[in-house]
Amino acid sequence: MAAEQTTTGFTDINRQHWSLRVLPAWARPYGRLARWDRPIGTWLLMLPCWWSAALGAAPEWGRLAGWMALFAIGAAAMRGAGCTWNDIVDRKVDAQVERTRGRPLPSGEVTLKNALIWMVLQSLVGLAILFKLNKFAGGVALLSLVLVGIYPTMKRFTWWPQFVLGLAFNWGALVGYAAVTGALSWATVALYVGGVAWTLVYDTIYAMQDQRDDAIVGVRSTARRFAAAPKRWLGLFAVLALLAWVAAGTLAALGPGYFAVLAAVALHLAWQILFLKPGDPADCLMRFKSNAHLGLLLTAGVIAGNV
Repeated sequence: MAAEQTTTGFTDINRQHWSLRVLPAWARPYGRLARWDRPIGTWLLMLPCWWSAALGAAPEWGRLAGWMALFAIGAAAMRGAGCTWNDIVDRKVDAQVERTRGRPLPSGEVTLKNALIWMVLQSLVGLAILFKLNKFAGGVALLSLVLVGIYPTMKRFTWWPQFVLGLAFNWGALVGYAAVTGALSWATVALYVGGVAWTLVYDTIYAMQDQRDDAIVGVRSTARRFAAAPKRWLGLFAVLALLAWVAAGTLAALGPGYFAVLAAVALHLAWQILFLKPGDPADCLMRFKSNAHLGLLLTAGVIAGNV
């Protein structure tokens, strides 16, 4: 989906999305708080769950379909709750950033009290999903809440908030396997490490949209930290991700189908980095969103490696 250009400058709101056309007017700001108009975040949270669930469920593909559906619902709920929490914490900063000043809290469309209630309601859906997991997987999943809670504050204290986001967003690479098997494996740890490095690629690209405003308001990011040589650092993060995913396939004794698809993943990363235009917000947003395709490729690779 192309980013929208408006008279107020660059924004990532997609006004053609169904949630901004079909929902009643009073509900639309809540859909935007949950980022229903930008589903890419749900994909990026869900896909690591799918990788490890596929690793644990193979070759029972019918069983895998049920787990994938469950993780899709859970990812949508928890991503919405996490984004609402992020907007609550960042409401004053968002008001000073061109891309985010139109969000429901800084624009006054939603009160702080109602945003908190909305966050709790979404969290309850996630809690219901949690009760579907075995006790071990549930415990693993609960540990991620620490990372979710602290992430919004990291941009004030470290140049590496994207690393903390990676730790949180890829936790599903541990939860998915634990849910299916009741255990963890070194292969899933390698999937997780690769996912963290992958997040450093895509979220650094995402943060490039806000470099000018972030510098004014004092928000830190890897995009600003490595602005002098962004492609060099993105290339390093991509190599680390690929090495970890090679290790995952080796540790899990996956077949050649996995490594063939991983080669396509490598090409996708190369396309993102080599042709990236760091000063063009629309280009950065397009390449960021393309990572849903990369994550789906890796899911297909895990399945192919078990066929």
